[in-house]
Amino acid sequence: MLIRSLTLATLLAFAGPLFAADGDSPLDMDKGRSRPLIVIAPSTVDPTWVSLKKSLDEPANRKGFTDRNMVLYTVLNLMGQRDGKDLGPQDTAALIRSLKLGAGAKSKVILVGKDGEKKLEESGAVELKTIFDAVDQLPASEKEAAVPAPAPVEEAAPVKGAKGTKPGKPAKPTKPPEMPDD
Repeated sequence: MLIRSLTLATLLAFAGPLFAADGDSPLDMDKGRSRPLIVIAPSTVDPTWVSLKKSLDEPANRKGFTDRNMVLYTVLNLMGQRDGKDLGPQDTAALIRSLKLGAGAKSKVILVGKDGEKKLEESGAVELKTIFDAVDQLPASEKEAAVPAPAPVEEAAPVKGAKGTKPGKPAKPTKPPEMPDD
């Protein structure tokens, strides 16, 4: 019994972080729905971020951004945001971890497709037109990729009993089977 417990504890100690790292990225909720554009810069006055932000503030570019089902993630000074709403430190770290970036002091601009794969990765300044062209050149299957909506769940109507009856008691939990000794 002791050997089994130690083996299980050791296995969970090594495999636990691997399971925790899967599916904890904020990008997972956009998979199949939108194309994340991620800007990672060391400061809020980084020239790459400033020029891209200025381009996105123009109405025509903003419309093109939304027409292409894009969502903007920024990581500035290690503070993450998704479309202007703050991400927590764990979500920001998970976002950076999911991109599998190497160390570097340069700013990065990354476009992720609806399928969750990187479509464009640039270090330094990038024109918004280059990003739009990359989206427009994607294959038709990626452009139409969408997560199917879950089927609506029907709620069971409560059964009406006779007047004056009490609802039944919940069933007693069953006793777990006994473990054999080693």
